[in-house]
Amino acid sequence: MSSRRSVAFVFAVLASTVAFSTTGLRAQTTVTSERPASFTLDNGLQVVVIPDHRTPVVTQMIWYKVGSADETPGKSGLAHFLEHLMFKGTARHPAGEFSQTVLRVGGNENAFTSVDYTGYFQRVPREQLPTMMEFEADRMTGLILKDENVLPERDVVLEEYNMRVANNPDARLTEQIMAALYLNHPYGRPVIGWHQEIEKLDREDALAFYKRFYAPNNAILIIAGDVELKDVRPLVEKNFAPIPAQRAIPEKRVRPQEPTPAAPRSVTLSDPRVEQPSLRRYYLVPSATTAAAGESQALDVLAQLMGGGANSYLYRSLVIDKGLAISAGAGYQGTALDPSQFSISVTPKPGVEFAQIEDAIDKVIADLAQNPAKAEDLERVKTQLIAEAIYAQDNQATLARWYGGALTTGLSIEDIRSWPDRIRAVTAEQVRAAAAAWLDGKRSVTGYLIKDTAPKREEKRS
Repeated sequence: MSSRRSVAFVFAVLASTVAFSTTGLRAQTTVTSERPASFTLDNGLQVVVIPDHRTPVVTQMIWYKVGSADETPGKSGLAHFLEHLMFKGTARHPAGEFSQTVLRVGGNENAFTSVDYTGYFQRVPREQLPTMMEFEADRMTGLILKDENVLPERDVVLEEYNMRVANNPDARLTEQIMAALYLNHPYGRPVIGWHQEIEKLDREDALAFYKRFYAPNNAILIIAGDVELKDVRPLVEKNFAPIPAQRAIPEKRVRPQEPTPAAPRSVTLSDPRVEQPSLRRYYLVPSATTAAAGESQALDVLAQLMGGGANSYLYRSLVIDKGLAISAGAGYQGTALDPSQFSISVTPKPGVEFAQIEDAIDKVIADLAQNPAKAEDLERVKTQLIAEAIYAQDNQATLARWYGGALTTGLSIEDIRSWPDRIRAVTAEQVRAAAAAWLDGKRSVTGYLIKDTAPKREEKRS
């Protein structure tokens, strides 16, 4: 993966562990006054148009409802590998032409792979939308792959794995925690894949995956920016309507599900490059798609109460009151097709034992599970969540991401637009019930990142 396409992927790999703010549905919320227009072509392509006339710019995003959790066992990393290969050209447009065109018109592009979806986008001057749409429609079915460009790209992915996972102790810990959290569900596989499986991926694997999943009835096209529906619809019909649906794609994705968790688990990763030990705990919790009514919003509020800044309960307890930690936070990854994660992260002060940290965390959780939060705290965090959602809509690319991420994981436009109202409606009792039900030790994996101080063994000389 080239550097210009790496950032979004990294966040997908690290899931909710990079930033411990509630990046789930909060990052998928918009309260724009104008409802986005939506229509579906006869071939199944869903189209969402989000007008934003503040600048003469448009963002085109196409989201495919396939991610690493949809890969064939033994072929991990295939969704991400194909994302790389989608830039290798078609019969109509040779490799590099699409990207060079974007750069020539002063635009930018990127791509990203997650557990549930793969996406591609361009942000360009509005008059360039017809050109971008023609390119994107062409590579939905016209991709041409040859060994001379597939095999070197596999080497690029392997090097990316080495750089971003194998040589990054924090990312490696995340990989191990996720593998321990999901005993049966494919969310336990890394988005980038397992090294020994990546190195066996080939042209045939990529083409088979492409032909199986890349089709209009498995995609959502989002156009955000200085556009109107009346102008966008003819363009979409011209470019995408002739592409036939892939009838073999099921309407609903069905994956192996997790058994009821029976015991807490832990993993310890030691590495000589670790300068500061840290503790991370993940709980298996419902996503916005799988949760009962009100439950996901209660988890959003709970995460903000526990770990959203210097006034959060974890920070107050561990950093301010007890002086045990340098930092403490929590997050909820609500946007997922299947059960997701609630995370806690703490960096202890030097000399502080993990047992002390865990005891303090458990006391915060026990208090929240037994006693409803104070009214002023509840209102403060709800106001924070809603305000951040309002401020974030200033970026049209962010708007497109919000809708794409939500719609590809089973939510609706109305779910996205009504999120602030549902946050406002969360009660202290709902938050208490969420803490009691889901922050149960049996549902958790605790990861410890420590410095490996063992001396290296010298190689024997013959």
